Amino acid sequence: MIAAVLQLNSSGNVGVNLSHAERLIGEAAWAGAGFIATPEATPYLGPISRKAAQAEPLDGYISSRFASMARAFEVYLLLGSFNESSPEVGKCYNTSVLYSPEGEILAVYRKIHLFDVDIKEGPRVHESALVLPGKEIVVADEVLGGLGLSICYDLRFGELYRKLVDRGAKTIAVPAAFTAKTGRAHWEVLLRARAIESQCYILAPAQFGPHSDEHLKESYGHAMIIDPWGRVLSEVESGEGFAIANIDLDLVDAVRAGIPLAAHHRI
Repeated sequence: MIAAVLQLNSSGNVGVNLSHAERLIGEAAWAGAGFIATPEATPYLGPISRKAAQAEPLDGYISSRFASMARAFEVYLLLGSFNESSPEVGKCYNTSVLYSPEGEILAVYRKIHLFDVDIKEGPRVHESALVLPGKEIVVADEVLGGLGLSICYDLRFGELYRKLVDRGAKTIAVPAAFTAKTGRAHWEVLLRARAIESQCYILAPAQFGPHSDEHLKESYGHAMIIDPWGRVLSEVESGEGFAIANIDLDLVDAVRAGIPLAAHHRI
């Protein structure tokens, strides 16, 4: 299957964000992609004070809109993340949703590792103030040989990716809004490391540029697709767009046969 990952510059205007996403999803589908993924916080990346207030359930408008896009373009579609309603007042989940070409929800993943950081001359973010952590590790067996789900800051926790592989993942999605400062230093090297150690394709849609979120302020971008040997197959270096590449599951098997990490694992 051909996969595409989008690069967007989402704002506090949900309608505009969804329109930009839909246009790029259509362009990627026209280019031949059968699987398309959008970045973290696709529908809303505006003032953090409104984050929980505009959260919606899985059967709300935003999820229904993405289900309609999956049907319209006849693709597997991953909504990289949106603010999902939670049982706790004033808090939401940061949630990825995978849709079938028929618009059915195939998998739901709630971000486990929350971005609570205070970097000198960099971002000061306390995601857990408004977001509840997820608890479930998720692999969608029906898609791309087994699609493991993760979100942004999860990328720094290699043990999660080992567990995804143990549960059958051959491809892993990493939708993100990586900060400009940390992205320049860590984004590509972490993605390539996760690809090499998991021996999976890594599909990494990304936010780019300045946002009206007063904490994040600016995202690094550089959406990319990486193969299980650690090679960057396609990348969006700047602006809106999408990276696109063929996903060859036989290559995953060949890399794992040549370097059988699963058989050698001792911890």
